[in-house]
Amino acid sequence: MLTAALPVLELKASLPLGIGLGMHPAYAFLLSYIGSLLPVPFLFLLIRPVFKWIKQIERLKGRIESLERRTIHKSVKIQKYGVIGLFMFVAIPLPGTGVWTGTLGAVLLDIRFKWAFPAICLGNFMAGMIIMTLSNGIFALFQ
Repeated sequence: MLTAALPVLELKASLPLGIGLGMHPAYAFLLSYIGSLLPVPFLFLLIRPVFKWIKQIERLKGRIESLERRTIHKSVKIQKYGVIGLFMFVAIPLPGTGVWTGTLGAVLLDIRFKWAFPAICLGNFMAGMIIMTLSNGIFALFQ
């Protein structure tokens, strides 16, 4: 669960890790899924105030603005398709997509929590199913 809650790693790393450590795939999926969603409400509440506070520090202002620009640039599907785009963005298990980036994109694009959270949950579920299927198949090849 802790690995899944970390940015960048998320479910994409925790699920294969759990299966590789011998957990039943369904149990590894459940723990990874829950762990990856734990930060979402906190991110929704804290991203704007934390970014605003960090921007007051001159040395860090450029980094936050760069992160915001990159996220908006990556969020083209979210901008174009709204909540459906957010679902697709989170559901595709590629580097740079996922719960953390999707939540940041939703906040920066002013998508309300009541619409964004279900899209993120469903997208994360889909990504988890893809990763679990691939991980199960790869580990089965080596046994």
